[in-house]
Amino acid sequence: MEEGTIFKAQDAPVGNTPPVGIPASPPTPINTAPVQPLPSQPKPPDPIGSQFPTPPSAAPPPIPVDHGAGEFSKFPLKKIFKIFLGLLVILGILFVIFALLAPRLRGEKSTGLVTITYWGLWEDQNVMNSITSDFEKENPNIKIEYSKEDPKNYREKLNARIENGTGPDIFRFHNTWYPMLSGVLLPLPKETIEKQEFADKYYKVAKEDLIKNGAIYGIPLEIDTLSLFVSTDLFDSASKEQGTVINVPTTWQEFIDSSAKLTKRDENEKIIIAGAGLGVFENVLHAPDIISLLFVQNGVDMKDITKSGTKILDALIFYTNFSLVENNVWDSTLDNSLQAFAGGKLAMFFGYSWDYFAIKALNPNLNFKVVPVPQLLSTEKVNIASYWAEGVSAKTKHQKEALLFMKFLAKPETQEKLYAEESKTRLFGEPYSNKNLAEKLKNTDSFIFVDQANTAVSSPFVSGTFDNGLNDKLNNYLKDAVNGILGNTSDETSLDGLFKGYSQVLGQYATAPSQ
Repeated sequence: MEEGTIFKAQDAPVGNTPPVGIPASPPTPINTAPVQPLPSQPKPPDPIGSQFPTPPSAAPPPIPVDHGAGEFSKFPLKKIFKIFLGLLVILGILFVIFALLAPRLRGEKSTGLVTITYWGLWEDQNVMNSITSDFEKENPNIKIEYSKEDPKNYREKLNARIENGTGPDIFRFHNTWYPMLSGVLLPLPKETIEKQEFADKYYKVAKEDLIKNGAIYGIPLEIDTLSLFVSTDLFDSASKEQGTVINVPTTWQEFIDSSAKLTKRDENEKIIIAGAGLGVFENVLHAPDIISLLFVQNGVDMKDITKSGTKILDALIFYTNFSLVENNVWDSTLDNSLQAFAGGKLAMFFGYSWDYFAIKALNPNLNFKVVPVPQLLSTEKVNIASYWAEGVSAKTKHQKEALLFMKFLAKPETQEKLYAEESKTRLFGEPYSNKNLAEKLKNTDSFIFVDQANTAVSSPFVSGTFDNGLNDKLNNYLKDAVNGILGNTSDETSLDGLFKGYSQVLGQYATAPSQ
């Protein structure tokens, strides 16, 4: 009600005329004089005498009350205020009870704390806690629950759990997975990161991979590029034996020459020291990535390789020749290329930053360095990138909080803190995805991986994603093409099989993006 209807009585009559039922003058007090009769009535006799006052029982009846003017005389203001205050107290109690029960009815804790589930790969919880704890201090109502997932079957588990509503709020995914995850990835609004900010912070390859139909779908926390690992001990020993300096190659022609000089055979012509790890598929780690490098350097459009038949075939023949020709530098009888390099049996190995740690774990005393991959003289430099990004589930129940954490992940200081924590557990952290931080890695073992990112592109033929989907299926068709060229299958038949498989796989995920 309005204040006027509670605290204000109706207006009294205007003028000198008294209200009906109220005498024109105050009544005579009971204990001062006999009651006087009204003018129209005869004066009753005084049975006892005027010397005695009129007894109370003989007093006039109560004065009638005008209910129009004195309604609120039955409800004094104090009583009205108490009733009003009581109602407020009752409403306050009901509000508190509802506030406590409502979160439970929604399946939330009554504390108001929102928990964000975050699925990651590779990094242990203690490393990630270094940045999640900083975020939680800034946002005490949000808790980040990080889980390091098993990479095997991760992509399938991710899709299935998000679809049935039990998946994470934030998760890591490979830069090539958008066709498989487009149905479960939430586009990031400009409040989280704007397109210009994304372009200013991240490499061109990230922009091409993570911005689709004008929307940003991920924040990369690292970048990685295929690089050339060279055994300095094997280079030095071969140079001494041959009396000439064998240089680390920068072009493919130099690579051919150096790999031949570095290769050693026994009396049966069996390779005992391999010059370079490429030429076949099964025992070459990152074979799809190396072949992709040859594709893009030869001008193949990776968005549709079927338009570049001749260039694809030339690249495949070039690759297989390292094991086919008479003075081959690699063959299918040798150990896996990473194991061979770590064991001092391979002079040049193609790998990524994480291979650095695997090699050191296998052979801490091995002397090697990482250099840029060879290039064609006739074209501009082109490299291959393979990296991971963080995305938000389209079905998260805590979108506001998840996006706030994504904004936190995009900060340069967050990446620097993460790199520092990772470096406490291994030789260096994940190379910065923020290109403005690249100079901070100069003169370190990880600089080469960010330096090549400026000219890097991505490829759907990529190893080490364990996706059991687009990547693995395409790699199987690529393997068949390589083995066909190495075997008795004609080049044209091998190429035709690759193109048919490529179109089939991409068509499958184009029509069913969340498989």
